[in-house]
Amino acid sequence: MKDGLHPNYQEATITCACGNVIKTNSTKSDMKVDVCSKCHAFWTGNLKRETTGGRADRFKKKFGIA
Repeated sequence: MKDGLHPNYQEATITCACGNVIKTNSTKSDMKVDVCSKCHAFWTGNLKRETTGGRADRFKKKFGIA
């Protein structure tokens, strides 16, 4: 590799707002994030999805078609 061309790759610490600390490698030494895989609703199973249906379901509901 050429000298002075590539960024410095070092050990990094990622700290989440929930208190989770992740050690990895990056060009930045310390990072702070709002959500991580430990507290995000998708990964914890607390994600609530509402299935409103598509266009056909809305049409059937509007006109009372069974």
